[in-house]
Amino acid sequence: MWMMPSSIKVYLAVAPVDFRAGFDRLIGMVRGQMIKDAASGHLFVFRNRRGTQVKVLFFDRTGYVIFHKRLERGVFRLPRSVDSAAPSIELDAMELGLMLEGVDLEPAKKLLRWKKGDTNAPRNPV
Repeated sequence: MWMMPSSIKVYLAVAPVDFRAGFDRLIGMVRGQMIKDAASGHLFVFRNRRGTQVKVLFFDRTGYVIFHKRLERGVFRLPRSVDSAAPSIELDAMELGLMLEGVDLEPAKKLLRWKKGDTNAPRNPV
Protein backbone atom coordinates (compact mmCIF):
# COMPACT_ATOMS: atom_id res chain seq x y z
CA MET A 1 0.00 0.00 0.00
CA TRP A 2 1.10 3.56 -0.68
CA MET A 3 2.22 5.45 2.44
CA MET A 4 1.93 9.22 2.30
CA PRO A 5 1.63 12.14 4.73
CA SER A 6 -1.88 13.04 5.87
CA SER A 7 -1.37 16.56 4.48
CA ILE A 8 -1.53 15.20 0.91
CA LYS A 9 -5.02 15.18 -0.56
CA VAL A 10 -6.24 12.79 -3.24
CA TYR A 11 -8.73 13.92 -5.89
CA LEU A 12 -10.40 11.38 -8.16
CA ALA A 13 -11.89 12.62 -11.44
CA VAL A 14 -15.47 11.34 -11.72
CA ALA A 15 -15.64 11.34 -15.53
CA PRO A 16 -13.47 8.87 -17.46
CA VAL A 17 -10.47 10.25 -19.36
CA ASP A 18 -9.02 9.42 -22.77
CA PHE A 19 -5.77 7.68 -21.80
CA ARG A 20 -3.87 9.02 -24.77
CA ALA A 21 -3.70 12.14 -22.56
CA GLY A 22 -0.24 13.00 -21.34
CA PHE A 23 1.10 15.52 -18.90
CA ASP A 24 -0.23 18.70 -20.52
CA ARG A 25 -3.78 17.45 -21.05
CA LEU A 26 -4.04 16.00 -17.52
CA ILE A 27 -2.69 19.23 -16.02
CA GLY A 28 -5.27 21.13 -18.08
CA MET A 29 -8.05 18.89 -16.73
CA VAL A 30 -6.91 19.48 -13.15
CA ARG A 31 -6.92 23.25 -13.69
CA GLY A 32 -9.99 23.51 -15.93
CA GLN A 33 -12.40 20.85 -14.66
CA MET A 34 -11.33 20.20 -11.07
CA ILE A 35 -10.39 23.86 -10.47
CA LYS A 36 -7.29 22.80 -8.51
CA ASP A 37 -3.60 23.68 -8.68
CA ALA A 38 -1.82 20.77 -10.37
CA ALA A 39 1.52 21.82 -8.81
CA SER A 40 0.12 21.71 -5.25
CA GLY A 41 1.72 18.35 -4.46
CA HIS A 42 -1.66 16.66 -4.11
CA LEU A 43 -2.55 13.53 -6.11
CA PHE A 44 -4.96 13.66 -9.04
CA VAL A 45 -6.40 10.31 -10.11
CA PHE A 46 -7.96 9.53 -13.50
CA ARG A 47 -9.63 6.35 -14.82
CA ASN A 48 -10.09 5.26 -18.42
CA ARG A 49 -13.54 4.59 -19.90
CA ARG A 50 -13.40 0.81 -19.35
CA GLY A 51 -12.09 1.24 -15.81
CA THR A 52 -9.12 -1.04 -16.38
CA GLN A 53 -6.45 1.67 -16.04
CA VAL A 54 -5.64 4.49 -13.64
CA LYS A 55 -3.24 7.41 -13.95
CA VAL A 56 -2.12 9.41 -10.92
CA LEU A 57 -0.65 12.85 -11.61
CA PHE A 58 1.39 14.74 -9.02
CA PHE A 59 4.13 17.34 -8.72
CA ASP A 60 7.23 16.38 -6.68
CA ARG A 61 9.04 19.77 -6.38
CA THR A 62 11.15 19.11 -9.49
CA GLY A 63 8.49 18.24 -12.05
CA TYR A 64 5.31 16.35 -12.81
CA VAL A 65 5.06 12.59 -12.38
CA ILE A 66 2.50 10.19 -13.82
CA PHE A 67 1.94 6.85 -12.14
CA HIS A 68 0.08 4.53 -14.55
CA LYS A 69 -1.46 1.19 -13.53
CA ARG A 70 -3.39 -1.36 -15.59
CA LEU A 71 -5.28 -4.23 -13.99
CA GLU A 72 -4.87 -7.56 -15.76
CA ARG A 73 -8.31 -8.65 -14.53
CA GLY A 74 -11.28 -6.68 -13.27
CA VAL A 75 -11.83 -2.93 -13.14
CA PHE A 76 -11.10 -0.01 -10.86
CA ARG A 77 -14.37 1.03 -9.21
CA LEU A 78 -15.26 4.38 -7.74
CA PRO A 79 -15.02 4.03 -3.97
CA ARG A 80 -18.54 5.35 -3.35
CA SER A 81 -21.53 6.72 -5.17
CA VAL A 82 -20.85 10.22 -6.41
CA ASP A 83 -22.77 13.25 -7.54
CA SER A 84 -22.48 13.15 -11.33
CA ALA A 85 -22.33 16.96 -11.45
CA ALA A 86 -19.18 17.06 -9.30
CA PRO A 87 -15.96 16.98 -11.37
CA SER A 88 -14.04 15.10 -8.65
CA ILE A 89 -14.29 13.52 -5.24
CA GLU A 90 -11.75 13.63 -2.44
CA LEU A 91 -10.37 10.31 -1.23
CA ASP A 92 -8.11 9.48 1.66
CA ALA A 93 -4.84 7.58 1.27
CA MET A 94 -6.39 4.32 2.45
CA GLU A 95 -9.16 4.48 -0.16
CA LEU A 96 -6.63 5.20 -2.92
CA GLY A 97 -4.40 2.32 -1.82
CA LEU A 98 -7.29 -0.14 -1.79
CA MET A 99 -8.59 1.16 -5.12
CA LEU A 100 -5.14 0.65 -6.68
CA GLU A 101 -5.21 -2.93 -5.39
CA GLY A 102 -8.49 -3.46 -7.26
CA VAL A 103 -10.67 -3.67 -4.15
CA ASP A 104 -14.34 -2.65 -4.56
CA LEU A 105 -14.99 -0.23 -1.69
CA GLU A 106 -18.73 0.24 -2.29
CA PRO A 107 -19.89 -2.56 0.06
CA ALA A 108 -17.24 -1.72 2.68
CA LYS A 109 -18.25 0.38 5.66
CA LYS A 110 -15.72 2.88 6.97
CA LEU A 111 -15.91 3.36 10.73
CA LEU A 112 -15.64 6.81 12.24
CA ARG A 113 -12.28 7.61 13.77
CA TRP A 114 -11.05 10.55 15.78
CA LYS A 115 -8.77 12.96 14.00
CA LYS A 116 -6.94 16.06 15.12
CA GLY A 117 -9.23 19.06 15.20
CA ASP A 118 -12.38 17.14 16.20
CA THR A 119 -14.33 18.87 18.95
CA ASN A 120 -14.83 15.61 20.85
CA ALA A 121 -11.66 14.60 22.63
CA PRO A 122 -10.54 10.99 22.26
CA ARG A 123 -11.44 8.71 25.15
CA ASN A 124 -8.59 7.38 27.23
CA PRO A 125 -8.97 3.76 28.33
CA VAL A 126 -9.23 3.45 32.09
